[in-house]
Formats: sequence, structure tokens, C-alpha cells
Amino acid sequence: MSYIEDVSLSREWQKAASGEHHDPHMLLGAHPHTDAVGRTVTVIRTRRPLAESVTAVFADGDRISLEHVAHGIWEGRHAGPPVPYRLATVYSGENEHLAGDPYRHLPAVGELDLHLIGEGRHERLWQVLGAHPRVLDGDTGVDFAVWAPNAQAVRVCGDWNDWNGEGHAMRSMGASGIWELFIPDVAVGSRYKFELLTPDGKWILKADPMAQAAEVPPATASVVTLSAYRWSDAAWLTRRAATHTVAHPMSVYEVHLGSWRGGLGYREAADPLIEHVQELGFTHVEFMPLAEHPFGGSWGYQVTGYYAPTSRYGSPDDLRYLIDRLHQAGIGVILDWVPGHFPRDEFALARFDGAPLYEHADPRRGEHQDWGTLIFDYGRTEVRNFLVANALYWFSEFHVDGLRVDAVASMLYLDYSRGDGEWEPNIHGGRENLEAIRFLQEVNATAYRLHKGIVMIAEESTAFPGVTAPTDRAGLGFGFKWNMGWMNDSLVYIKRDPVHRAHHEGEITFSFVYGFGENYMLPISHDEVVHGKGSLIARMPGDHHHKLANVRAYLGYMWGHPGKKLLFMGQEFGQIGEWSVDRELDWWLLDQPAHAQLQHFVGALNEVYRRQAPLWERDNDSSSFTRLGGPTWDPSVVAFERRDAHGGRLVVVTNFAGVTRTGYRLALSEEGAWQEVLNTDAADYGGSDTGNLGMVEAHRETDDAPAIAVMTLPALSTIWFRHQPDPHVPTPSRY
Repeated sequence: MSYIEDVSLSREWQKAASGEHHDPHMLLGAHPHTDAVGRTVTVIRTRRPLAESVTAVFADGDRISLEHVAHGIWEGRHAGPPVPYRLATVYSGENEHLAGDPYRHLPAVGELDLHLIGEGRHERLWQVLGAHPRVLDGDTGVDFAVWAPNAQAVRVCGDWNDWNGEGHAMRSMGASGIWELFIPDVAVGSRYKFELLTPDGKWILKADPMAQAAEVPPATASVVTLSAYRWSDAAWLTRRAATHTVAHPMSVYEVHLGSWRGGLGYREAADPLIEHVQELGFTHVEFMPLAEHPFGGSWGYQVTGYYAPTSRYGSPDDLRYLIDRLHQAGIGVILDWVPGHFPRDEFALARFDGAPLYEHADPRRGEHQDWGTLIFDYGRTEVRNFLVANALYWFSEFHVDGLRVDAVASMLYLDYSRGDGEWEPNIHGGRENLEAIRFLQEVNATAYRLHKGIVMIAEESTAFPGVTAPTDRAGLGFGFKWNMGWMNDSLVYIKRDPVHRAHHEGEITFSFVYGFGENYMLPISHDEVVHGKGSLIARMPGDHHHKLANVRAYLGYMWGHPGKKLLFMGQEFGQIGEWSVDRELDWWLLDQPAHAQLQHFVGALNEVYRRQAPLWERDNDSSSFTRLGGPTWDPSVVAFERRDAHGGRLVVVTNFAGVTRTGYRLALSEEGAWQEVLNTDAADYGGSDTGNLGMVEAHRETDDAPAIAVMTLPALSTIWFRHQPDPHVPTPSRY
């Protein structure tokens, strides 16, 4: 007699048969019972519609036939407690098919995991949710887990079940909102999605929010993956952990991998990228977003797979290889990270389980009007956990050295890009997004606590206080903030004809007023070479020769200015056209000597910068900086001194005028010899080779008078002078 009573009338069994049950393990799988005489009997039930026969096969070779009872459900009895088995199924005209039973396994998600998820403190969330190849109780397969608290039922469908998930309904893990199912025999490389029954009774198909690999766009399925990579960057990580980045040289080469050199994947890019970055002397590479995104034209800033490196360029292990190789070459890796918004694509996070889940339900807080995207609900525990764990994932699993956090300003303000009546004040009546602020503090504090030597960088364009202040002092806790004010002002200034610059000195020097309020990074990023802005060289005034001189003078000034540096790819050799995501850089320009000399200059600039501690050791210390002037005064000449912690002094002098200044008298802090360690007008860089024969001497006319140096300032140039305590030390060769 069947252990299912009135099965044809039972709605619960019908739901189990159709894959709509919230707890199919309660009905299917192996269930011990005590018979009338007190013996333990295991009842085995499985769903096998259209089968001709189903047999339970045990490890010792014993076989028990199951009977069809109703709705495609088969049942049989085995004497004794539950023991491992597999199911042999025969369909019409086919041979016997042997497979594991998903419903005989206990949950792979533990109580501690559920507790931490509920608290929003699971710092390795990617090891619990998503798809994980495992061996459970003798079965090799994949454990699937997803957060979908509003769903009535969830199923896994994939290429192993012909994208029909009725036979792979997941179990609800109660109030946590987690659904789980271990499916035997699913292999690494299998494609899958989740089917969710929404509150209004509709089935929707979604990619896995925690997937660690995805199909190549425009395909959208998630992919089961398992890393086999063995890292070789232990020495790099050890050095990194002992490094305080604020007090070290840092110049960043920003790269969009797909358009740097066309057709290169992660592995193929390693050798040429390392060679190029080493030649240029940059300390770090910053990749524009590499998390999976459906539309290449978004540059990666509309993410659908936060835990999946984009498959456009290869596998996750291929990306690990690229980062490992960069580390072995002494190059740090920063990754663009986009926790501020996500796209509305139906296959991804938007209304994930049929209702607002990852996004804020109130459109005044949950919709980004400018970008047509959705905004995360930073006040929801599980959403905040999803994002914090995602940052930790990139540090833990891919050894990245930093995250540049995109569009922080849009996260901080409730009225960002909104008019009156389009936003709701916070509980105190203010415009600050308190939940987003708490999230940023949490992710920064947690990342720095768990991963020594990493850096968190904010793209933040307002005067929000304390962006780089520690969280225990009510700051946001970032390591650096992009100095967008310096970027905007200096680019407006440098675009002017040199004859007019004298009337706009404040544009190039205003940053000295606030430049030590945060730990700043000076960016000339991808945003400055698109949308009609033109490339860096294209916005310079004058003929081609003068454009190149302007670029050299500007970069020399930028590298001398307090703050770390970032330069977008192509600007190092004078890319003329605007950057386009659809084509590689104009590398052919390097066949022209003037552009090759510009690239040589950038390499020399970074080399000298790294050797000169006054330019980076006390970047955030206002006492290490002095603006210089007089007795000659020219508003087109900007001069300042930088000092390190050991008495080293370096003076930066930029002549933004289009004419050479000879006999220019400048008051310096010390008498004696000042060695010319960089001159952007050197012939090797394409300049006229006007300068000071490698050195100037500063003298005091009286004991209480300033030390005056008389120097020549080439037109459109920057010169760096390093003080030599012993004036009789032979001057090394220039530059």
C-alpha cells in the first residue's frame, strides 16, 4: 500500500509534482518511518514523469523497484534507516539512466550561515549563495542557493534539464528568504538560471545574482565555475600588507581592456600590458569595470553580474592569471566597482523575485533618473551584505589591491539630480542618504580590516566632509578621493590660449587652498576624453608642436602637485581622437617621433617621480607644501615647494605662458645648488632643450634676505629642481 494517502486529491503533492512546492524535500527523497512492529523503514519518493520504470540502486548493489503512485511521483520502501542511493530510470525506447536524487540530501547552507545572512554580516557570502560544486554523501554535483524572500517557489533550470526546472524545485530555508537545492551530476561549465514564482503567480527567469561566471553577452545564463588557479604573488601581498599607500608613490594607468588593444583576452593582454606599464613606470593599473554587463557601450558601469568577471575576455581564472602576472611584475591592480546603481534588464537584479528586492521600493530613492537605472536599497540588511561581501570577494578571490568606487556623490545625496518634490528627506529632514553613508562606512572599514594594504578610492565630486577621514571619526573611511575640482579647473585653464592664462590664475591654483583636506588623487580619466570633450592633446591650444608642449607642461605640473596620479590610456602618447569603446587606441601614432617622444616623457616623468620622496611621502600634509613667488612675479608662472620627512626639498616651476622667461628670479627656501631633475622642454621629449644647464644657484644678499635663484623658464614647460645640500656634488646627467 502507498504511503501517500489520497494522493490524487492532495494539492501539496500536485505542487511537488509540478515543481511549485516551497519545501519539496518534505515530500520527496528518503523518509524514515516506523512500521507496525517497530522496525525502521525508509520510504523513497521521486518525481519521474513519463518514466516506464524507476529503481533505487544502493552502494552494495541492492536494487528496489519503485511504483508510480500519481502525478509522476514514484515510491518504494527500503528496510532500515536512510542510506545513499541513486535512481535508475527507464524512459520509452531508451536505456537505463542512472542519476543522483537531489531530494535525499540535507541542506548545504548551515544554521550559522543563515544567522550571519540574517544579521547582514556574512563576509564570505559568495561561498554560501550561488552555485558551488561539491561532493555530498557520495554524490558529486552542484549546490544552488539564492535569496528570494518574496517568491512562492523557486526552481533551477539549465542545460542538463533542457531548461525545464519542474524536477529541480528548491527548498525554502524559512524566514531567511534563502532557497537551496543540491543537484547531483551537474558539472562545472553547466549553464543555469533560476525560475521564480512571483507573489502574483507568474514564473520569471533570472540569472544568479551570485554567479561567479556568466555566458558571453548577449547570452545571459549563469555558468557553474570552479577555480583551479594557483597564485604566485605571495611576495607581492606580503609587501602590500606592510605598505601605507598614502606615504608611497602612486601613479595609475587607467585601462578599458577591450579597447586598449583589440582582440586581447585576459591572458593575451598580460605580456603586452606589463611591458607597456613597466616602460611607462606606472605603479598601478586601474581596470574599468570587469564585472559582467550586458551592453558593452555602458563601459561596464551597468552591472548585471557583480560576482562574475565579464566572460568577454575569458574565464575567471584567466583574470586571476592577468592580476597575478601584474603583481609578479611589481604592478598593483585597482578595479572599478559600481555599487551605486544597476540596470533594469529583466534577466538580472531588477524586481528579482517579482517585487522590489535589491532596489529601493520608493522610486524617489530607488530610481536613477539620469542613467535610467535602479538604486540599491542600502537600508536593507541583505542588500548591504550583498554589496559588502562583493567588495571582499574581489579582494579575496582576485587579489585586487584597490577598488575605485564609482559615482559616490549619487549615493550620498537623496536629491542627487532631482528637482523639488522628486525626493524625500531623511529622518532628520536633511538631504543626506544616511543608509548609503552607513553602507560606505561599513564596506570601507571591513575591507581595510580584512585586507591589509589595500586602498578604497572614492569618485566623489562634491564637498562632502570627511570622505577620507576614518570611520571612527565619523568619516566615510576611503583611502583616497578623486580631486574632481582640480581636474575640472585645470582642464578649463589649460584649454585657454596661453596669452589669456594670466587672467585666470585662480583656475590652476585654487586647489592649493583645499588640497590637504582629503587624501586626494588627481584624475585625468576616461570621462575627460569622451562625449565631445576631445582627447587631452586635442583640447590644447596652438599648433601640434605647441599642443605637445602643453601636454608635457600640464603633466609635469600634475605630477608635481600634491596628490596621487591617474591617467587614462592613450594620453601617454597623445591620442588625438576621442576614445571609443568600439575600437582600439591609435597605436600607429607611435610611428611619429613626436608622439613616441611624448610617451618617453611620461616614462621619465614616472621614473623621476618615484625617486623623489618630496613628491609623495607627505602628500596629505599641508606643512610639506609652500607656494613660491617673487621677487619676479608673473601670473602665468606657478611655483611651489614640496618637502619629504627627511629634509628633502623639491621645487616645481611651471611656465604656462607661450614665451620663454629668461632671468626669472624666484625666492627659494635654501641657499645653494638646486639640481634640475626634470625639464619638460628637454630635446629627448620633443622640446627645444631650453633650460638651466642642469642646475641653478640660490644666494642671499643679506642674512635675513630670501635665497634668490635666477633661472630660465622655457615656454609651456615645467621644471623640477631638487635641493643639493652639498653644492659641490657633481651634477648627474639631465633627466
